[in-house]
Amino acid sequence: MANPVDIHVGQRVRQRRWMTGMSQTQLGERIGIRFQQVQKYETGANRISASRLWDIAATLEVPVGHFFEGLDELTVDTGHERGDVLTDREAGDLVRTYYTIPENQRRRLFDLARALGEAA
Repeated sequence: MANPVDIHVGQRVRQRRWMTGMSQTQLGERIGIRFQQVQKYETGANRISASRLWDIAATLEVPVGHFFEGLDELTVDTGHERGDVLTDREAGDLVRTYYTIPENQRRRLFDLARALGEAA
């Protein structure tokens, strides 16, 4: 059984990779491994060594600590995270699309979404 911390780190790798639009194959090529190994890392089936995590962080342009964010909220019993909206594919699609919108329109959309959220 995979360790909840390995699962969490793998999910954070997948989220960041996906948010940058990078495929598992592309990430693997850039860090010198096959995409199958990236799959195993992302599911938590294989642990990521410190040096490999360093390479992944550099490739995905985030600090190493990014992959551990939210670990305090981890539910150790089930290995699932609470409140991590980016594990939802629809939310991830929304965020990625949001950042393709020009900044002035994005700000107006953000204000509208906030107002709708407060009205509910």
